[in-house]
Order: sequence, then C-alpha cells, then structure tokens
Amino acid sequence: MQWTLVVPLKPLAQAKSRLADTADDGLRPDLALAFAQDTVAAVLACPAVRDVAVVTDDARAGRALAALGAAIIADEPGSGLNAALAHAAAAVRSARPASPVAALNADLPALRPRELSRVLDAAAEFPRAFLPDAAAIGTTLLAAAPGRALHPAFGTDSRARHRASGAVELSLTAVDSVRQDVDTGDDLRSALALGVGPHTAAAAARLLIPGQ
Repeated sequence: MQWTLVVPLKPLAQAKSRLADTADDGLRPDLALAFAQDTVAAVLACPAVRDVAVVTDDARAGRALAALGAAIIADEPGSGLNAALAHAAAAVRSARPASPVAALNADLPALRPRELSRVLDAAAEFPRAFLPDAAAIGTTLLAAAPGRALHPAFGTDSRARHRASGAVELSLTAVDSVRQDVDTGDDLRSALALGVGPHTAAAAARLLIPGQ
C-alpha cells in the first residue's frame, strides 16, 4: 500500500515559539524549516510512501520543500490546523480517491524511513489509526484507509481526542524517531540524541557557537 502523507507547516515566523529559551527570534524560523526539510526528506525516502503534500502559505518553506520533491497545497480555508489538514486530504483524494492518507507532523527531524514504514504498515490494518508523541499527550501521525475520512483532531491533548474519535492507537516499540516531535529545548535535545537529519544538524550547530 502506497501512502500519501500530508504535512502541515505554519508560517515560519510564527513557528516554534516554545523554543524561545533555546533559540532567538532570528534562528527559530530556520530551525522550523530545517525540521520540516529533514522530515519531508525522510518521508520521501520511505518505501511505503508514494508522495507527500505540504500544507503551507509560507513562500520560503514552500520553495525549499518543493525542491525536495513535495507538492505544496495552500493553507485553506485559513481556519486552523485541523481545517487545513482536512482540506489537504480532500485535495489529495480528489486526484486519487483510493489512496490511503496520513497526516504527519513537520517537526520530526530524527525521522527514520524504516521506522515510518513500520508505523504505516501497522496503520494499514485499521480504518483510522494514530501514533502518540514521545510525551504520550499529543499525536505525530494520523492515518486513514482508502474511503475513510481523516477527521483530524490535532491540538491540546490530541492523543485523547483521536482515541475518542474512534481512531485506533498504535502501540509500537522501536519507532522513537516517528514519535519525537520538537516543541521545546528538551525535545530538541532528545531528537539530537536520536540523530537528526543534515538540515537540523546544521541549524542546531548555530546554537552551540558563542555569539551566534
């Protein structure tokens, strides 16, 4: 089964505000873009994935991620993350109605293609399924089988919200790279310990250089 993944990315200037204790205002957009670049590159290297669509209105991010091979979908209707994901999933399905679709966070800089394959293979067994994040509070991936609506419920306590919506929670081991999103400095340190992609490694190195 070949999946289409939908990756949402807010405008870079607004991204990763919780990294304020780790990165200044000038570096946070660069980190957010680096996270997304490493995420998308890993997704496109995953044998279970046919293609990836990034939902964003950020021109800089759109150019960088399109250069990696992602399709870019405008953030419509402009009323929040879940509305954007539902719109993107519908756009993907309009071209390929029988495609399985999954929403994936854009801040998974340690993502490993093989681990993502394991998660998608497990998700394929259910009409809708999700993977909780490393903190066991949020969600990093929500999947919908062909013919099933995505019904995203990302945001505060999304693990509980997706479970309440009827999606099956995936209980997998050794998929840490798919669960380790980055919102805080501690998250970034955990991702670095797992081993991040080259874009994040380069951006994070600037945090360690005095005067930059």
